[in-house]
Amino acid sequence: MYRKEVNAQSPLRILDESIHGGLGKGNLGVVMARAGVGKTACLVQIGLDDLMRDRSVLHLALEQTVEHVHSWYDALFDDLVYRTGLDDPEQVRATIARKRLIYSFADHDLWPERLEKTVEMFKKHLDFQPSAILVDGYDWSNHSVAENAAMIGAFKAYAKMLGAELWMSAQTHRTGTGEHPDRVPPPCDPYFDLIDVVIFLEPHGDDVAVRLLKDHGDAEPHDTHLHLHPDKLRLVVENDEEHPRRTHEDSAAQALRLPTSSYTLLSGAAEGAETQFGECAETWGLMELNFSFAGREVERSRGLVQLTEEELAEGDVSSVYLEAHMHRRYPDTPLFRKTLQSIWHQVNTAKQVFSVGTILPDNTVKGGTGWAVELARIWHKPVHVYDQDRKGWFIWQGDEWVAEDPPVIPVRRFTGTGTRDLSSDGREAIRSLFERSFGSPAR
Repeated sequence: MYRKEVNAQSPLRILDESIHGGLGKGNLGVVMARAGVGKTACLVQIGLDDLMRDRSVLHLALEQTVEHVHSWYDALFDDLVYRTGLDDPEQVRATIARKRLIYSFADHDLWPERLEKTVEMFKKHLDFQPSAILVDGYDWSNHSVAENAAMIGAFKAYAKMLGAELWMSAQTHRTGTGEHPDRVPPPCDPYFDLIDVVIFLEPHGDDVAVRLLKDHGDAEPHDTHLHLHPDKLRLVVENDEEHPRRTHEDSAAQALRLPTSSYTLLSGAAEGAETQFGECAETWGLMELNFSFAGREVERSRGLVQLTEEELAEGDVSSVYLEAHMHRRYPDTPLFRKTLQSIWHQVNTAKQVFSVGTILPDNTVKGGTGWAVELARIWHKPVHVYDQDRKGWFIWQGDEWVAEDPPVIPVRRFTGTGTRDLSSDGREAIRSLFERSFGSPAR
């Protein structure tokens, strides 16, 4: 298949029909989504779409390394080749590589003068001038509204001078966004007049729906009717071999095609299973978020998130509700209550939950981390438990635990938790889970 035919299958070509033929030179488009939904993948798809049309792309990463972003381009290009049968893919890969520059800032910050100096440096030394500028990881809350507005206006003015389109990402939060927003949510709402197009990525069953929250001057943006693959942010089509039902083998192959740094472990850095999950995440190069709070001892500092009192309160649950679900009483102490609240954050944005412990006769899992398993069941998230007594993996199906073949990690944001009393079998079960999912760790 030729590049022109491949371009026609890009979600950006279909999206352009909804936003009057595209973003436009000097205009700002913002990709908004909650953590783990696919902002980086979406920006890379935008970059690939431009590159496949012989347009030069400058990708600025403010939270990730150059290697991380490069691996995303490689993975999504390989997926494109696999799906389309692109003619002479290695020649195309070399051609688009010459038109793409990825740059990362060690201090994770960007301001107008830095953008201008960066572009001028590439123009002078590499004869490179971008047709599209992608900014991933901009901190919309790092400055006052007035300062941010001035900087965003300057970014746009410089992009217009270059004749380039400007795309940026923005992370939303469920509390400020709701389930189905119909207007531009925080943190971008104060800059509504400066932003030309707002794309919101919304989890929709097994897909990610693309919603237009702003389309230039249209009072009511059109429905894009676009549904994208949850990992690769490319179009979902009927009879898609990978979607929505995948075997363990399919999922493992998919995990190997995506960079391991695109996966995030959500855990709590406690002794035992959580420490083992964290050590494996670090060994295999996954991102790691460990939710804790002041006064709690942790075994790991990598990716540590100290929750505030307000954030802890989001995961509050009454003792009556807790006892009704777990069929037992827990210590009524501030420390234990905060621990349960922090577990809510581990599971809230995860797509899947893995736990190591003991399944009790009442179908709950022993210990405080059993609350993570229960939350997954309440929220209908796939949940797997390695039972140390029975030395095997079990998955919750309908109303019972069912023995299963050793699973893999098929999603990019998952919870890893479990008992402090980790056995040698439990330790090996966690390590084997990572090896099945991501292959042998890099040395």
